[in-house]
Amino acid sequence: MADELLTAELATEQGFVDRVYVQLDKSARNAQALAREGHGRGALGHEGGLVERDAMVFQAARRIAQLDAAHEGLVFGRLDLQDRVDSEPRYIGRIGLRDDQRDSLLIDWRAPAAAVFYQATAGSPHDVIRRRVLRCAGPKVVGIEDELLDADAETDLPIVGEGALMAQLSRARDRSMHSIVATIQAEQDQAIRAPAKGVVAISGGPGTGKTVVALHRAAYLLYTDRRRYETGGVLVVGPSGVFMRYIERVLPSLGETAVALRSLGEVVGGLRATRHDAPAVAAVKGSARMAELMRRTSRQPAPGSPKEFRVFWRDDVIHLDRGELAKLRRQLTGQRNRQLPRVSSSLLDAMWRQVRGARGRERGREAFDDDMLSSQAFVDFALSWWPPLSAPEVLGWLRDPEFLARVGQGVVTPEEQRLLVESWQAGDLSIEDVPLVDELRYGLGDVPDRAREEDHELDDFVGADLQELTTMAEREYGPGSGPWQPPAHRIDDDGYAHVLVDEAQDLTPMQWRMVGRRGRTATWTIVGDAAQSSWPVPDESAAARASAIEDKDLHEFHLSTNYRNSSEIYEYAAAYAERAGLDADLPTAVRSTGVAPREVPAGADPAVTLREQLTEVAGAVAGTVAVVVPADRRSEVSEWLASWPEFAADAPHATNPAAAGDDRIVVLTGIDTKGLEFDGIVVVDPDAIEAESPTGRATLYVVLTRATQLLTLIR
Repeated sequence: MADELLTAELATEQGFVDRVYVQLDKSARNAQALAREGHGRGALGHEGGLVERDAMVFQAARRIAQLDAAHEGLVFGRLDLQDRVDSEPRYIGRIGLRDDQRDSLLIDWRAPAAAVFYQATAGSPHDVIRRRVLRCAGPKVVGIEDELLDADAETDLPIVGEGALMAQLSRARDRSMHSIVATIQAEQDQAIRAPAKGVVAISGGPGTGKTVVALHRAAYLLYTDRRRYETGGVLVVGPSGVFMRYIERVLPSLGETAVALRSLGEVVGGLRATRHDAPAVAAVKGSARMAELMRRTSRQPAPGSPKEFRVFWRDDVIHLDRGELAKLRRQLTGQRNRQLPRVSSSLLDAMWRQVRGARGRERGREAFDDDMLSSQAFVDFALSWWPPLSAPEVLGWLRDPEFLARVGQGVVTPEEQRLLVESWQAGDLSIEDVPLVDELRYGLGDVPDRAREEDHELDDFVGADLQELTTMAEREYGPGSGPWQPPAHRIDDDGYAHVLVDEAQDLTPMQWRMVGRRGRTATWTIVGDAAQSSWPVPDESAAARASAIEDKDLHEFHLSTNYRNSSEIYEYAAAYAERAGLDADLPTAVRSTGVAPREVPAGADPAVTLREQLTEVAGAVAGTVAVVVPADRRSEVSEWLASWPEFAADAPHATNPAAAGDDRIVVLTGIDTKGLEFDGIVVVDPDAIEAESPTGRATLYVVLTRATQLLTLIR
């Protein structure tokens, strides 16, 4: 009887879903027709046609992208309401659709009419009798999960299934985070639909869904105020490239593509840093003290710049000595690169004051300027005395121990100076360097673009001088080469309408300064859990966060249910947090597997032990598996896996981390696991992970809370 009932209900829902997909295809064809019509407007031969073309093609492309993204799991919810028992039910989906008569066919999950799908409970049903979740594979309905919310209602609606949330929690994990539109819980929905104004802060322990709730909030904001957030942009900042790849499919699956996803090493345009500094170095670079060091550095003369300039003109020897040049530097206040248009005029003013001879005075200032600007010696001097500078180039000055000792006096200790120099001499930029580059960008400013300059009484004179210097430099060094290399990014492109910061507890004060610049006029969503923090001075970070969000209204939401870990795994992690003295927010785990975490001795050959344990874990779960190791052992362990045939790229349900193919198994450091989750985790040498940094205990706590099914520790 139960099977017959389920079959009948599946058939009913399949009929509706088929109808929706027919309408989806019609909408896609209409959007494609709009795009073709728009392209046709461009052939009208006048400016109005081009404007219409651009607008129509843009709108069509956006709609096509939205419709394409909605195909998987398009329809996921149904509401049967008290006042609609004998009429059509209300269906909820990833996007909204209307039928041919323009009546509502499918309600967008973000619409006010869909809110009760998430907010209704048995205690407060909001006139909902039955809430149904449809589980679909593409356009096919494969399962139904019902909840009877109003048991007193007079209805004969059938109830089938065992609960949508538990079914979702039990699925195997893959390498991407998925949307939770079908299973958003009431406390999560409150954060998603919170007022747009100010800052929404979402806190909670591991597995409470903070990240995915924040992403759904971004989609909700785009839906409710598209003009503001699509025009101004939404920036999502996460801890690592691994994390950003993990979450990158969530918003497109909700029909939203106008979002910038940046790891902390990619926030500054034109830069992409992927490596972390050693904890001792990272602690120095992340400190708020570095803002003063960068300020001092940006005001220093370029190393190797000339200390004087001497030229003979007519009857006069003109000499700009060290004192005169220092005086000119003090007059060129403000962002250094923004002063470039004033450099030649300032130098020429100072030099003209030294012209005393009759022949020179008779020739006049205009002739003097012309002669100097056509002099290769003067051009070379001006370019080397006040060159256009990029922030990475200026950061490179600090590789010189003597230079750092001079500008860093009273800011960083001699030992800290040694650590910094060793780090910067190592080569490529680290993730911790990116905020320092950003600080220098704002200290230096952009190289002015003549077309962007505001009117000024000296525009003609100064602009001509700057152009002359530019032209002569390019003749000397080649276009875009030599000392004339403007930065690859502009600092006036940094403002966003909304900024979402995930794993916010890990941001250093300098990272907060960097992110804060992108959100001065923005609304914010901030996600974090203090117990998982990897920054050793929380008060300093809290002050930087407060400065970044300024005096914006704060709306706080706390999530209290752990949907990720089995209760056995989280009990183990919570016990560790208590032993380690972490002030952890301990949510309630709602799912049990009956399988407790295991601790295994490393034995005489740790590689053999890992191979055995990894084989067992990978064979027991259908989804992803992480091998978590101390940072200094990542290469070693990756090489082990690459040499084992059963984990080669062509082996079933296995991976070679160094090869393309099945990527079910990954090797990560403790920090790299931030924000991620896996079906199984094997932790290699957890004591070493704990000892890696002053916040190693918090990092190990994070590692212990990443597994959904199996957790094994090799000690």
